[in-house]
Amino acid sequence: MRYNYFPPGWDEERVRRVLAHYEAQTDEEAVVEDERAFEGRTMLEVPSELMPVIRELIAQYEVKARA
Repeated sequence: MRYNYFPPGWDEERVRRVLAHYEAQTDEEAVVEDERAFEGRTMLEVPSELMPVIRELIAQYEVKARA
């Protein structure tokens, strides 16, 4: 028996369209897309044990930003 699990709002056709998009991309186009995804953001590596503290700081920041 075969089971298909898709997130809400997704179906096989949507998955096929997304795959076709990425399979048709050149390496250069993929790099540009990746770079745009991180505009205005900074990525850094931190020890896993610091993640609860970092999540709390982000939550506090988001609460202040909404006020």
